[in-house]
Amino acid sequence: MICCSGYNLMRDPRYNKGLAFTEKERETHYLRGLLPPSIVSQELQERKIMNNIRQYQVPLQRYMAMMDLQERNERLFYKLLIDNVEELLPIVYTPTVGEACQKYGSIFSRPQGLYISLKEKGKILEVLKNWPERSIQVIVVTDGERILGLGDLGCQFEDFANHNAFELLTRYGTTHLVFNDDIQGTASVVLAGLIAAQKLLGGTLSEHTYLFLGAGEAGTGIAELIALEISRQTKAPIEECRKKVWLVDSKGLIVNSRKESLQHFKKPWAHEHETVGNLVDAVKAIKPTVLIGTSGKGQTFTQDVIEAISSFNERPIILALSNPTSQSECTAEQAYTWSKGRAVFATGSPFDPVEYDGKIHVPGQANNAYIFPGFGLGVVMSGAIRVHDDMLLAASEALAEQVSEENFEKGLIYPPFSNIRKISAHIAAKVAAKAYELGLASRRPQPKDLVKYAESCMYSPVYRNYR
Repeated sequence: MICCSGYNLMRDPRYNKGLAFTEKERETHYLRGLLPPSIVSQELQERKIMNNIRQYQVPLQRYMAMMDLQERNERLFYKLLIDNVEELLPIVYTPTVGEACQKYGSIFSRPQGLYISLKEKGKILEVLKNWPERSIQVIVVTDGERILGLGDLGCQFEDFANHNAFELLTRYGTTHLVFNDDIQGTASVVLAGLIAAQKLLGGTLSEHTYLFLGAGEAGTGIAELIALEISRQTKAPIEECRKKVWLVDSKGLIVNSRKESLQHFKKPWAHEHETVGNLVDAVKAIKPTVLIGTSGKGQTFTQDVIEAISSFNERPIILALSNPTSQSECTAEQAYTWSKGRAVFATGSPFDPVEYDGKIHVPGQANNAYIFPGFGLGVVMSGAIRVHDDMLLAASEALAEQVSEENFEKGLIYPPFSNIRKISAHIAAKVAAKAYELGLASRRPQPKDLVKYAESCMYSPVYRNYR
């Protein structure tokens, strides 16, 4: 059942179908004369709009065209995105969204959420009541303080500043159903890549030594999930497993002698070692097999750093995770060239394949979009009352399972985004299964086939027929 007709129906993006309204729908809903007489299928609409979007040479223009479509025709927007996900995800997400954030004041056209400022102090309930929807399953909340590696950009963006992110997750994680994508989602997708890398290289996670550049919410979140997975695999105490992981921040290697001055979330990673002031010396001292960048600063994996880690590893694992592209710790070309084509490499932003010594190397993208849609679906469809760390581990393992032998042959440790709906269904099923196993699921009985149930719960962008 729809809530409006005629002129208003065409201007509601949830119901508008443009020229796809049938003759009967035009008659029933008072649309005669409000549209050209031509009737066009959703498939033809999709082809036309994709052709138009491809005419733009500037990524931000493509982003604006997509946002304009979302404000006009929601189902067509999502159909385009689903059917062309590998082409359009870099436009509506990393890296183009970084530029959109920086220029948001210039391209703003229509609000897409609620704004709660200090002016609303004491009136927050009134503000919440102004939202028109009543059946709400997920709320995305941000204070706009930390956008990618770009700093505080005001409003309508993502990410909490470190001090708020950890405090809020600690305060509410055990009492409410909350999930921080920058801490937990990033950790889950990176762990998935590391699990998949073991299938590519052989061995186990516990056999590696991990060195991070960056000790903020993303870095420490990933580090903790790695330690948890090693603890689960080896049955060793988490404190022992943390000793496999080393972090470098702006002051150098995090070691015991610095413990008193460290922020609380860095303290578990302060190990016994002499002071080391920079990354390349830390690489030489620690001799990691895995190098992970979450610094938010571009070009910090220098030639010296990558040559150093490659000198004592046949296949070093290098993950340059900072976004957007300008903030990536190194480019794909640099990683493959400086490692002489031996690096197992993935990034936070997309990079083109690189040819080195006659071989094509395809960098993977450790993109949170692999995890949070499926994770969120698993939580919702099971009615989970809390997010447990084991659910994050389940999501990582489910994603790693989707990497095929064909992907491994290209050096990939993530599956192609073109399969994201299938990938998300499997992640949702594993997350939901873990919620039921842990006694955290409130929706009973448990469906027999969780993958099929997840697929049935997924949003369909196909136009509905209006009576």
